Amino acid sequence: MTTPAQVREDELRETRDARLAVRLALAATVEPEDKRMTPLLRGLDPFAAWELVRTDADGKFARAAARVKALRLDALVTRTQELGARVVIPGDAEWPSGVDDLASPPYCLWVLGAASLSQACERSVSMVGARAATPYGTQVASELAYGLSERGFTVVSGGAHGIDTASHRGALAAAGCTIAAMACGIDIAYPLANVGLLRQIEDSGVIVTELPPGSAPQKQRFLSRNRLIAAMSPGTVVVEAGLRSGSRSTATAASRLGRLLAAVPGPVTSPASAGPHQLIRDCGAALVTDVDECADLFGAIGGDLGPVKRAETTAVDRLDEPDKRLLDAMPVMRGTTVAKLAVSACLTPREVTRGLAALHAAGLVERVESGWRRTQDRC
Repeated sequence: MTTPAQVREDELRETRDARLAVRLALAATVEPEDKRMTPLLRGLDPFAAWELVRTDADGKFARAAARVKALRLDALVTRTQELGARVVIPGDAEWPSGVDDLASPPYCLWVLGAASLSQACERSVSMVGARAATPYGTQVASELAYGLSERGFTVVSGGAHGIDTASHRGALAAAGCTIAAMACGIDIAYPLANVGLLRQIEDSGVIVTELPPGSAPQKQRFLSRNRLIAAMSPGTVVVEAGLRSGSRSTATAASRLGRLLAAVPGPVTSPASAGPHQLIRDCGAALVTDVDECADLFGAIGGDLGPVKRAETTAVDRLDEPDKRLLDAMPVMRGTTVAKLAVSACLTPREVTRGLAALHAAGLVERVESGWRRTQDRC
């Protein structure tokens, strides 16, 4: 029989404050994607998960013991408020539903910025690539981000040097919305050189992280962050990346989640383009070269179709087969006669005469003292 005390406890669990508190506690004590603890907590109710962590059940959560002992939820909430940030949890209107597709979704997200995270993610593209980007890569990333922003896409990236920076700046230049997913606390500007860029993003877009304030950027946290970048957007485009790079982990996460994956080709001599080339060759990534192709791939069906690319039609393209043969047989410098053209083009004199009239009307041949030749400015 359920006691009044149990009923009261169940009711308290249903409040947002209670769910927020337990999720804050888990986020502050369990490292994202921890190889030992995360699998044991996967799929559990947050309250049940916290009980295991808090009590170090069966000695399997000893890694979190020091953090559990040092945990001060009030201080964590106060620090978040001081930063002007907000904490978003599942069930909130601002929660990006795409992260629920992850095997181990974040317990909560710290969000800073003027835009709504969930709304910004609805029509978005993740753009990632090498920190040591080439001028080619940064130009392409900037142009793609600018064009996608003009078409109403949010650009999601990681706030790092290279392709990330170029993507964010391209979106901002178009007065668009961009999301920076960080591998550190919301109170840390990393890299420090991008502090101005991050402030710009905050003014019109969103900065987001699953790590509590004060968390320093560490290598493993960048890999964990990459899965968020892949999950928040319907698709990811890799602009430049080496064969071993964090961008490849984002691409892998996108593929596992069933997201669209695209890559930009580059010079075959450039190590920075080896990653995209391998994604195209071995991983089924779509090859994209401009904003129209990106919008066509990532946009709404029928609403963002790109134009079909065709070479410009020339006067020669409009000629029929005999006239093309006649033009091919036409000398460039010296003139020639109808009789000689009939032999070289294997046409009747009548076909040559008719063809010369058509070619002359098209401005492709001209009459000179010694006969006929190609027009000089059409050679």
